[in-house]
Amino acid sequence: MRKKIQQILQEKDLENQVVIAGWIRTRRDTGSFSFLEVNDGSSLGNIQIVADQQLANYKDEIVRLTAGCAVEVTGVVKESPAKGQEIEVQATEVNIVGWADPETYPLQKKRHSFEYLREISHLRPRTNALGAVARVRSRLTMAIHSFFQERGFIQVHTPIITTSDCEGAGEMFQIKGGKEGEFFGRPAGLTVSGQLQAEVYALSLGDVYTFGPTFRAENSNTSRHLAEFWMIEPEMAFCDLACNMAVARDMLKYCLNDVLTNCQEDLALFDNFIEKGLIRKLKNVVEQDFKHITYTEAVDLLLKADKAFEFPVSWGIDLQSEHERYLTEELFKKPLIVTDYPAAIKPFYMRVSEDGKTVAAMDILVPGIGEIVGGSQREERYDVLMKRMEAAQINLDEYQWYLDLRKYGTVPHSGFGLGFERLVQFVTGMTNIREVIPFPRTPGFAPC
Repeated sequence: MRKKIQQILQEKDLENQVVIAGWIRTRRDTGSFSFLEVNDGSSLGNIQIVADQQLANYKDEIVRLTAGCAVEVTGVVKESPAKGQEIEVQATEVNIVGWADPETYPLQKKRHSFEYLREISHLRPRTNALGAVARVRSRLTMAIHSFFQERGFIQVHTPIITTSDCEGAGEMFQIKGGKEGEFFGRPAGLTVSGQLQAEVYALSLGDVYTFGPTFRAENSNTSRHLAEFWMIEPEMAFCDLACNMAVARDMLKYCLNDVLTNCQEDLALFDNFIEKGLIRKLKNVVEQDFKHITYTEAVDLLLKADKAFEFPVSWGIDLQSEHERYLTEELFKKPLIVTDYPAAIKPFYMRVSEDGKTVAAMDILVPGIGEIVGGSQREERYDVLMKRMEAAQINLDEYQWYLDLRKYGTVPHSGFGLGFERLVQFVTGMTNIREVIPFPRTPGFAPC
């Protein structure tokens, strides 16, 4: 509908016949006319259909139309005398494709809470806010692929079922099947990350990226956690930490600029009703340079802060969301890259720095969210990697293939992970991550 109406407006192609298909939002009767607000989901705005009583099915069907009914309207485009809309459609035919029971249809002309909408996940995309989220999510998906494809990256489909626990946190959903219980002949689970397998292809093809679902069996029921979520994970050969940071920064700017250009109507909705100042926040990320500090510098700044944190600050802790948001929102008031984290709090695959205490890791922090990207230069030295794996009590036999990558033509390489839902949250201003994925899966909750 959106493209069709835009074309009509651009070409001033009024008085021509069009066919509009969509769902009724409201019906209002006045005199010998009914005004039908129809939306097909392609844009936030409805189009007004003017149906007069001369239509053959006016008394029997049109005056019975309610929210949720599906219709196909044939009519002529006219300039609209009403405020807030440039055109309307004078119907010559209204065909009811599907009725909606007005007694049980759960979406009425009022604002429903997001908690309530989660209970009717099969209908919540018809609401203004969740429909807008879906369109922005779709646009961001395209922007991610465009960014990497334009730069020569090769997409790799890493396995959803894996025998490798990348993070080593033991939060994989275990898979059982077959008569013996282990379908693959050894313990396997749903992936928490495609990084290790992406490294395999980066060390053969150069620059690659993955974009797919990941899973975490973490019994956490907060507004920041999902059991199923999507990750973007690029891996780049012959790329150090500085190179890695530049790619991550450019990717964020590219994606935000894309939605600012192509999702203006939906972003205006979020700016008005979800997060005031959202558009300005996104523009600031696109337009500003990113501040760069080390983890040690970040800790020093937090210790000097005239602010009481819930989680005490000391060197060696994992920075919490409150710490990250203070740095980006109150102290620097801009996006921030923090590097050189303590090795003890980071995974085994991150490259150990010359000081032996830190690793070549980086997080990108943004206002309102905190960490949005996490990455590192990978450890390319066989002996160092093996010692790190032994210290983490990782079975070297099971990961010999990963060590082999350091035996046969090893090179410096790096990569990062971007939780896609975290990005959609940042762009839409939604406070609960459950609102930015079509069918949220959380402990005890998996509708549809």
